[in-house]
Amino acid sequence: MMQDRIVVQQPDFDVPAEYARIATDNSDGAIVTFVGKVRDFNDGSAVTDLTLEHYPGMTEAVLKQITTQARERWPLNFVTIIHRVGTMSLGEQIVFIGVSSAHRKAAFAACEFLIDFLKTKAPFWKLEGTGDDKRWVDARDADEQAAKAWEEDA
Repeated sequence: MMQDRIVVQQPDFDVPAEYARIATDNSDGAIVTFVGKVRDFNDGSAVTDLTLEHYPGMTEAVLKQITTQARERWPLNFVTIIHRVGTMSLGEQIVFIGVSSAHRKAAFAACEFLIDFLKTKAPFWKLEGTGDDKRWVDARDADEQAAKAWEEDA
């Protein structure tokens, strides 16, 4: 049974509800989740808020493609990716990734793969507020290196 849930939305998500959704199959021995939040700094500068924009349709298609790639590498049951768009304040949740599998190594690796590829391949545009100013943010070199390591590992 494969269960994918891929959503791009403005409203916040409910982590316990999302966990409960992917924890229903007793054949899964592992569930790994990741939640990304808006933090108060980036590259040594203060951040006051974050606005995320996306290209509807294209973004979801890329997230589905990344999910397919994860399924080709590891035996996964449930995969959930929820990514918010719009303006978010400090501490707000941005992204949820949840993966279930029979084994923990597959679940951990797939969750890390999904966030690494999401950060570098999915078409989201980040606008950081820095008080009186705003600036567009590119993918970080560390994120690019993390995704490249998965490609070399294939």
